[in-house]
Amino acid sequence: MPIYNANSQPVIERSLLVGVEIKGKPIPFNLRDSLDELERLAETAGVRVVGRLTQTLKRPNPATLIGKGKLEELVGIVREKEVHVVIFDDELSPRQQREIENAIGDENIKVLDRTALILDIFAQHAHTKEGALQVELAQYAYRLPRLTKAWTHLARQAGGRAGGASGGVGVRGPGETQLEIDRREINRKIAHLKRELERVQAHRERYRTKRRESYLPVVALVGYTNAGKTTLLNALTPANMQAEDKLFATLDPTTRKLHLPSGRHALITDTVGFIQKLPTELVAAFRATLEEILEADIIVHVIDASHHNALNQAVVVEELLDDLGAAHIPVLVVFNKMDMLLGGRPSAELLEDYPQATSISALMKLGLEKLLHNIEEALISRMRPIQVLIPYTHGEFVDLFHSMGVVEEELHDNEGVIIKGRLPRPLIGRFETFEVGVNNNY
Repeated sequence: MPIYNANSQPVIERSLLVGVEIKGKPIPFNLRDSLDELERLAETAGVRVVGRLTQTLKRPNPATLIGKGKLEELVGIVREKEVHVVIFDDELSPRQQREIENAIGDENIKVLDRTALILDIFAQHAHTKEGALQVELAQYAYRLPRLTKAWTHLARQAGGRAGGASGGVGVRGPGETQLEIDRREINRKIAHLKRELERVQAHRERYRTKRRESYLPVVALVGYTNAGKTTLLNALTPANMQAEDKLFATLDPTTRKLHLPSGRHALITDTVGFIQKLPTELVAAFRATLEEILEADIIVHVIDASHHNALNQAVVVEELLDDLGAAHIPVLVVFNKMDMLLGGRPSAELLEDYPQATSISALMKLGLEKLLHNIEEALISRMRPIQVLIPYTHGEFVDLFHSMGVVEEELHDNEGVIIKGRLPRPLIGRFETFEVGVNNNY
């Protein structure tokens, strides 16, 4: 909720970032880099970062995540720098959030974690009905176990402690009753949102079915947030999507027709960017959208080669693709933003891990011809070899083979047209009656 000054002008919220490193716990980024990313997230949400606080621990404090002394330091910084919101880089349990809020002692100062921050950004950037429903569902799933604070005002009103055996008459009952009412209301809304999403997703599935009937192959753009996927989509197609230098500038998937060098066509879909520590609520809520990736014939993994953490970002994307069940889909790796690299060459570690990657600059439209050629080659390799004899009375199938497949040999005899080549697998069924001399290994 916006903060306003005495003149009713909105005030940019000031935030303190808090990061914790647990000894021996493997993490994709070091603490400094992770907080750098958290700061970019905060800026994307419209918050100004005025300080950072870090701590290395053997194990997290179950009550407050950070240690007692560090918590006292946090409270001091909040007061000294007039902080409006404290943002933790790791997900806080409901208990930890409540204890930290109690230590700060000011109900106007918000305590958030990375999950809540990303949910806020997603809420800002969800422009379609499906996107808005998915974000709202994720927000309710996140808030449900964190309802306790909303009713601590009952203790102040009744002059006692809310909850527990010593809460007193008029405190324990109403507090628990209101909390249960609120929980039921949120559960009701969650159920309603799931029903709405099922309807929207049924529409999306009908669209997918219609798309499959077009037999056009599908290319999915994936990558770490801000890798330049939307800029690449704009460069390859007349998409005219807004591309910003912000994290999660694109949330809702966009599909456009892609013209390939041979004259054939494919569909290319831009998907939501990935990020480390992606909230489980978002993964669950956006699963239907992310499953667009599973419909792809090939995946184009866009890597920001100019980023100093490019390799770690790529690993995060690969792990999330595995989690989604997309490991069986061929992947083309693309090094983007080459115009921002001194010498125009990716780092040695990137080249070592991805020697077959295509180097491009989507912004400057450099290297796109080679990328399109590689995309078409990858799509052709996914087609099934077939040999058919099509009678002259079925000339429409000859046209279909030419438009959707790859013709390697073509002969005309008394019976019809013999074509040897490759077809998209969904199209094979339509040619089964004409199939002759099949050799799946050639």
